[in-house]
Amino acid sequence: MRIVNADQVRDVVRKLCIEANCHLTDDLKTCIKDCRACEPFPVAQGILDQIIENYTIADENNVPVCQDTGMACVFIEVGQDVHVEGNLEEAIHEGVRRGYTEGYLRKSVVRDPLDRVNTGDNTPAMIYYQIVPGDKIDITVAPKGFGSENMSQIKMLKPSDGLQGVKDFVLKVVEDAGPNPCPPIVVGVGIGGTFDKAAYMAKKALLRPVDSHHEEEFYANLEDELLEKINQLGIGPQGFGGKTTALAVNIEKCPTHIAGLPIAVNINCHVTRHQHEVI
Repeated sequence: MRIVNADQVRDVVRKLCIEANCHLTDDLKTCIKDCRACEPFPVAQGILDQIIENYTIADENNVPVCQDTGMACVFIEVGQDVHVEGNLEEAIHEGVRRGYTEGYLRKSVVRDPLDRVNTGDNTPAMIYYQIVPGDKIDITVAPKGFGSENMSQIKMLKPSDGLQGVKDFVLKVVEDAGPNPCPPIVVGVGIGGTFDKAAYMAKKALLRPVDSHHEEEFYANLEDELLEKINQLGIGPQGFGGKTTALAVNIEKCPTHIAGLPIAVNINCHVTRHQHEVI
């Protein structure tokens, strides 16, 4: 049994909160540049140029790429052969507290959804645990801005709605969102499971590299088809028109009940922020 002190988790979460907010992943930067090279509309070209300039400045100066530094979503895979010495959950919250305070990141969390009093340190984090084989702890911090989060939707389709119902719903969600989530967007789709499982899969799908595909050919092809149709909507970068409405569609799926077809769409803006480290 490997022993990991909770303070190690705290320190990694602190660091990842700052890194995720200031530095986009290489796959995302490459995708944005590739889209700029293929974008035929002058206004859209200009906006993509500004997006590239923005994340370049953030990189060089170690400053947030967006003023909305998000709600800290922490995905943590704990190896079953690891014993955490100390309080794991408190360590994660403390890591977020230190990261957002010491990194001078905007504090966007309120203590109660109705009284709306700011907690002052961006805690609590939204934590998603998974127990996995091995003796490592894999931590991913994904700050989620709510301009995009607010555009996400979930629906309990009927099994008879089938594949076409899934396609129609994804396109409807993106079309309803329009310019609000700061396109070009990354679209996470969760299909199957239960009401809450579908939403979890849609959010976790946003962690996948934008240059990856689902391991199953059917769903990989569906990702490509949906991406093509979304980019034909003409919403374009920041909603000013163009062919670059989305950078990627990432689908996750799992078994479900014979009477249901849950589907969730979690949208992220062009700064689909996440960083990870393994302890």
